[in-house]
Amino acid sequence: MATLSFEPPRGMRDFYPEDMLWRNRVFDAWRQAASAFGFQPYDACVVESLELLQRKSGEEVSEQIYHFEDKSGRQLALRPEMTPTLARMIAARQGRLTFPVKWFAVAQCFRYERMTRGRKREHYQLNLDIIGEESVSAEIEVMAAAATALEKMGMPADAFRIHVNNRALLSELLDKSGIAAAHHPAVFLALDKRGKIPDEAIATLLREEGLDETAIAKTFELLAVETLDQAAEMAGADSPAIARLRELFTLAKVYGIEDRLLFDIAVIRGLSYYTGIVFEAFDTARKFRAIFGGGRYDNLLTTIGGDPTPAVGLGFGDVVVVEVLKDLLGETAAAERNGVAIGYMAPEQREAAMRLAKTLRDAGETVDLSLGKQKPKAFFSRANAGTCADAIYIGPDDVTRGTAKRKHLDTREETEIPLP
Repeated sequence: MATLSFEPPRGMRDFYPEDMLWRNRVFDAWRQAASAFGFQPYDACVVESLELLQRKSGEEVSEQIYHFEDKSGRQLALRPEMTPTLARMIAARQGRLTFPVKWFAVAQCFRYERMTRGRKREHYQLNLDIIGEESVSAEIEVMAAAATALEKMGMPADAFRIHVNNRALLSELLDKSGIAAAHHPAVFLALDKRGKIPDEAIATLLREEGLDETAIAKTFELLAVETLDQAAEMAGADSPAIARLRELFTLAKVYGIEDRLLFDIAVIRGLSYYTGIVFEAFDTARKFRAIFGGGRYDNLLTTIGGDPTPAVGLGFGDVVVVEVLKDLLGETAAAERNGVAIGYMAPEQREAAMRLAKTLRDAGETVDLSLGKQKPKAFFSRANAGTCADAIYIGPDDVTRGTAKRKHLDTREETEIPLP
């Protein structure tokens, strides 16, 4: 019989207590930020209809996800993202909901694809979505909420930037370059691969789409645009897409995050359902993949049979942001000490230790109580390796006096406390 591997399946993760410290830090920040911005929590089944996912992303989605046939012959899949599920849930109650709705979820997602740094085959992500709002107020609201979550995780404001573009602007510029609208989705998909594959490979994809060499050259010229003013000169003074971007940057000043937004014409977002403003956040040094990304997807509900409804959303995964935080703050930054460890020398002190633990817990403190007798050296070694800030060790003399010493594990300062 082959030796059983103790590793999780390829691309999946186990979370040991030290890993949970980082996960909780991220999840807590997500929930706090979403709640502060008035988003309501929701959740859904992790198994979805394969047909729903194919309507949203096309037949090729089957190659990228975990899909299977159940015992009744139904074609199902583990959800690769939350947006199709959200669209299904909204469509199911579209006539009863009061719009706009602001919903959030912390969802576990699965995607069978090639793994690289910052990409696993399973991950958790925050989804923030506003359904039923046409104005750019929706875009700035989700961006500001995500920026607030990063701040709550401890990321400095100058450590990340949100790169913003508008797919409608790209369409306008492609039109002016003589590239027909029918080619735009394929051009977006090709350009979204820039940096992941060589430019010549992108040019090959564009040739396969039917673009001639002049059109391909003009397409690459668009990516040389560096500022919104340059884009405005090319698009024209009456460009609706430019107007929406300028309005977005104006609102960013009101939210106090204008220094964190950058116009970046290279931000495209490969998913075909995006229709307007799109954005991706990166660490300032650009050492990692995108921290979060999203945009406007006004047509998604109609693709699954719902009524036309404007929508904006983002996905914010846990894998990359933990890598960025560890790089910025250190591997052990999430292990903030709090609470008190309590140990005792002999069975005769067990009840005293238990009574003290109960008293402190009743007062709201976190207490890690030793469940058996320990020698002082062993107790303090374990306490120092744990997450408690203080330690209390009870011996026979402490019980006789009716007091014990509470020691701060970092400073070694001691305070005498009464035993209940």
